[in-house]
Amino acid sequence: MASSSSSSRWSYDVFLSFRGEDTRKTFTSHLYKVLNDKGIKTFQDDKRLEYGATIPEELCKAIEESQFVIVVFSKSYATSRWCLNELVKIMECKTQFKQTVIPIFYDVDPSHVRNQKESFAKAFEEHETKYKDDVEGIQRWRIALNASANLKGSCDNRDKTDADCIRQIVEQISSKLCKISLSYLQNVVGIDTHLEKIESLLAIGINDIRIVGIWDIKENKHGMHSLQNILLTKLSREKANYNNEEDGKHQMACRLRSKKVLIVLDDIDDKDYYLEYLAGHLDWFGNGSRIIITTRDKHLIGKNDVIYEVTALPDHESIQLFYQHAFRKGVPDEHFKDLSLNVVNYAKGLPLALKVWGSSLHNRDITVWKSAIEQMKNNPNSKIVEKLRISYDGLDSTHQEIFLI
Repeated sequence: MASSSSSSRWSYDVFLSFRGEDTRKTFTSHLYKVLNDKGIKTFQDDKRLEYGATIPEELCKAIEESQFVIVVFSKSYATSRWCLNELVKIMECKTQFKQTVIPIFYDVDPSHVRNQKESFAKAFEEHETKYKDDVEGIQRWRIALNASANLKGSCDNRDKTDADCIRQIVEQISSKLCKISLSYLQNVVGIDTHLEKIESLLAIGINDIRIVGIWDIKENKHGMHSLQNILLTKLSREKANYNNEEDGKHQMACRLRSKKVLIVLDDIDDKDYYLEYLAGHLDWFGNGSRIIITTRDKHLIGKNDVIYEVTALPDHESIQLFYQHAFRKGVPDEHFKDLSLNVVNYAKGLPLALKVWGSSLHNRDITVWKSAIEQMKNNPNSKIVEKLRISYDGLDSTHQEIFLI
């Protein structure tokens, strides 16, 4: 799972806290595997010896550098001083570093954890007898248990299967990480509108996305079967190595029909070829799957498919994007504002033109601006023409003529 620049301090996505003797070989091991299969970097202490009370420095460091902490409360959790001291550290870090702590109640009533009842009460009776000189330490344990058991986003497995509980927690973390990983788009002018419209068209529910496979068709240099192998390996978590596209097509249809997938086929220019071998029929995939196709030719999209047309930027977003590249930190004076409107008018909502012209006029004096605007009337910027030629060359002769009008 990609990390954003704003979360660069984190070494791990998730830290797992649990009573080793209770869940290491059962629930926690399954949870750890699913997290890693989803690409979520997870810290699990495989060598923890919970007989002592002192938590190793490396473990404290791992807690501090984990963005999420999952605490698996089991019936004998509170019998371990190690676990209780680890929980105190976790709650301290939550306050200091703003991590998200997610409690899982594994065959234990949340109120027993919150108020130290039943097995938790028995554990504390023993602690209070054995460590009667450490009243403050015992009180810190009680406070940490109470606070953590009251946190939102918890999972109680008593009324669901282990698989359902794990799915809930992993999807909860995955969705939050996805939002964080997209934070680098916050300065991309106009992106929010497009994302909202696309999300609406996809009609994706909470449980729709399981595995994501994204690649660029234009970068493929090894043939269709190579793309099929990449896609099958990513989606099935098993190595695929087919030598021809027909074998790959057959396996696509057989191995993915029970999986929910999101597949992005980028820059498609030959519908019959690419879609036949990469997404030949909807029944290749499980319910809830979504296939996204990007193309410069609207006619390549099926008449029954949902179409989203990416439009030019409206005036207010065009000005915002141009300012972003031309001034970086605000507009100097009214003269430059008026000149900027002229540039934006010539760009006609084309992001590339706004970026190139804005960057070329950055830190230039007003004389250069006026000269550049005069040239824009008659001579389009060569950098823009060069990049637009990719789209232009992909059109038929009739549409090329329309493009030049």
